[in-house]
Amino acid sequence: MTVQLCRTVRPLGLCALSAAAVLLAACTTVGPDYRQPADAIAGQPAAAAPFEGAQPSRRSPDAASAQPYSQAPLPAHWWRLYSDPLLDRLVEQALAHNTDLRQAVANLERVEALEAEVDGASKPTIGVNGGPSYGHVSGLSLLQPGYQPPSDFHYSAGVAVSYQLDLFGQIRRASEASHASTEAASAALDLVRVSVAAGTARAYADVCSTGLRLRSARKSAELQQEAVDASQRLQQAGRVGVIDVSRARSQAQQLLAALPPLQAQREGAVYRLATLTGTPPQAFSKEVTGCEAPPRVAGAVPVGDGAELLRRRPDIRQAERELAAATARIGVAVADRYPKITLGLSASSAGLADGFARRDTFAWSLGPLISWTLPNTGVVDARIAQAEAGTRMAAAKFDGTVLTALRETETALSAYAHELDRNAALQASRDEASTVAGQARRMYQSGKVGYLDALDAERSLASGEAALAASDAQLADDQVTLFLALGGGW
Repeated sequence: MTVQLCRTVRPLGLCALSAAAVLLAACTTVGPDYRQPADAIAGQPAAAAPFEGAQPSRRSPDAASAQPYSQAPLPAHWWRLYSDPLLDRLVEQALAHNTDLRQAVANLERVEALEAEVDGASKPTIGVNGGPSYGHVSGLSLLQPGYQPPSDFHYSAGVAVSYQLDLFGQIRRASEASHASTEAASAALDLVRVSVAAGTARAYADVCSTGLRLRSARKSAELQQEAVDASQRLQQAGRVGVIDVSRARSQAQQLLAALPPLQAQREGAVYRLATLTGTPPQAFSKEVTGCEAPPRVAGAVPVGDGAELLRRRPDIRQAERELAAATARIGVAVADRYPKITLGLSASSAGLADGFARRDTFAWSLGPLISWTLPNTGVVDARIAQAEAGTRMAAAKFDGTVLTALRETETALSAYAHELDRNAALQASRDEASTVAGQARRMYQSGKVGYLDALDAERSLASGEAALAASDAQLADDQVTLFLALGGGW
């Protein structure tokens, strides 16, 4: 049931009513004020502590690599740590032309426009109307039955100003919710920037890592082809049989078979780079395809601590702002229990055209409009319950986002540190295999060992080269994953 009251009151009474309404509006705002929940995980000391995986005490006693992390803050443009001008250009191009980023920018602009619309409810509304007409009024309207007034030109014009008194803070709460939603959209834009920068660096690292693996595979294939040629010469000299030649050729074909998948992988990474930078694949620069050295940050990687992570990660900020918006919506729902008062002022002029602006053509009114939906407890309480449940859901999402950020960071720290140790061990193994393969090759050519021994040594070397190249690629990917988990790039 909706009740609306509107009457023209004496100026003194109107002033008294307006003053009382303004005073009430200044001190009454229903619903809870937003504060980060006291039990939020983001407020716990453990969440802001230094990362567990970055502590020197966590390193294995037999770790082959040096301490990989420092407590220095992560720079915003972390990709510049690689000191790779080509990577810098690619990231800048992606941040300027990426289509996902353009969508996020447009979404932020849309949300800002929605906020402006909500804020407009706190400002006076002005309406203007008017128009000419030709005809005559009825005789009855002039209280002269049977009288036929002459036809003539008429006009009407009016202006109305209305202002809703925010007695219980519903407009303010709606504005708070809208502003928090805008900040959440801004954080979402930053999150896309982080993803685009990391995606570009990862695709570039994939191109370079695959180039390294291709170079290693081609080198192994070339060495094996030299072994085939040596076997053929030894067969012609009668020193080895046809079986040794066949084994050498089989090994050479196996090594050549590893090249096409790597070439396809590199081309796929190039196409990803083209998409990320907003460029058609056909028009993308071929300069990238010549990279054969995966980017890697020299020395310790700056990671900061948990407190910096909580401030830096855009998804955490987005979740926190969504919680603030949900809290403000409780006040919007609660305010529906109370009446709304709108002050209105209207003035108009109507009459014959030749009497335009005469004193007797003017009319005006000033007074409040009170509208109140008498509390339907079930409906209003249901809306409040919905808003409160939405706030609890947003709080749970906020906690979950913080936990996910901490887990992703610790996982990335652990993965990178252990891959460094694995890489050092693989490099030592590859060096040993290279020495053995060289000795076995010379001994086979001199007839001191059979070809099976030389073949096993070559296979071990090829396997070691491939494993080391794959580890180098994984290291590059792990570094990008770490920077992504740390939330840098905006």
